[in-house]
Amino acid sequence: MNTSDNLWNAPVQDLKNGYARDGETFVCLFCGHATEQGLIYAEDGTFYDAKKFMQRHIKSQHGSAFQALIGLDKKATGLTDHQNALLRLFYEGRSDDEIKTELEIGSASTIRNHRFVLKEKERQARIFLALMELLKERSDDPEPAFIAPHPQARMMDDRYNMTEDEQRQILERAFPEGLNGPLLTFDLKEKHRLAVLRHIASLLDDGKLYTEKELNAELAPIYEDYAILRRNLVDYDFISREPDGSAYWTTRGGRPDFAAIQTVAATTPTQHKTKTKAPRTTKAPKEDIPVNHTNRRKELQAIYKEIKQESGVYRIMHKTSGKSFIASLPNLKSMDGRRFELNNGSFQNKELQQDWKTYGEDAFEFEVLEVLKPSENAYVSIREQLGELENKWLAKLTPYGDLGYNKKPAQ
Repeated sequence: MNTSDNLWNAPVQDLKNGYARDGETFVCLFCGHATEQGLIYAEDGTFYDAKKFMQRHIKSQHGSAFQALIGLDKKATGLTDHQNALLRLFYEGRSDDEIKTELEIGSASTIRNHRFVLKEKERQARIFLALMELLKERSDDPEPAFIAPHPQARMMDDRYNMTEDEQRQILERAFPEGLNGPLLTFDLKEKHRLAVLRHIASLLDDGKLYTEKELNAELAPIYEDYAILRRNLVDYDFISREPDGSAYWTTRGGRPDFAAIQTVAATTPTQHKTKTKAPRTTKAPKEDIPVNHTNRRKELQAIYKEIKQESGVYRIMHKTSGKSFIASLPNLKSMDGRRFELNNGSFQNKELQQDWKTYGEDAFEFEVLEVLKPSENAYVSIREQLGELENKWLAKLTPYGDLGYNKKPAQ
């Protein structure tokens, strides 16, 4: 099953559950993790059937179906940040007075008005859904087949406005020797880059934990600069990794679970012979990946918490002209990755890339403009805070035209 199609085409009941059933398999709509009927899954000394273990997976990995759905990009949910925060608090069972105090807005009557607006939005959504269904039944013209965004997509923008035919044409140009051949270049427009990364991710084994060396070996035949592929696959959330880079896996398949066992034959009270085997999606761990993944994960999480990761806004400035490029990063330590892209000729801003090539690295300097001080409001994401901070510096320094490399936003 395709996880993206599962999420975006799932009926309401499946979305409420957080998983869909395909034959004998239960599939998580948010990460693609699967369990199979006939398998018994062990966790902390307790055994569960496939459905119950999937329900536990939704709770342990995603909090709940509600939390996973409301955590999607605002273009997927259609909710404003304010509505998102309100729904989270409603779900927690907060009273109107408690919500008023929590968000420091209006009065209790204002909260009730917001409840009414959300109910109206629900009615509108139902009518719109009916209209679209009727349109499909009435229209004789085939509807363009759009590529479904992968569930982990963070920013639902125009990059995802892509039909299957458009993706096929992009891939034919990017892989002139065939889809199993080498990539011609990674110096691509955003939409083309997304299509290429989606295809590369599809070539990886969903049931495997890769070491960095193993993943590099998979990517090297595709493109000489396999490091940039690996980094972008992570950045675009096609693959996930342990904080220390010791293991990688596809987000479509979810992190492989080594706890599952299968009881092949039922036994009577006088029969004690059972046969166990690993589920077909499970592969034996490599020697350099610890077998006790529960303890290893806890260890890595502890290490990760000790690493101070700062988000913020930075700029790249041409020393002579003063022209600047301003952007934000969730981790300012990854600025070195931008320098690598510029030296490699794969930076996304073409004007800055050309000047870097013309004048050389020594003609530019990197500068951190401001480190983000995260808001105490848990309902405003770091990404949203970074966006506001970036817009502040764009407005302050106006790095457009003769003053910079940023593209001026449309009025």
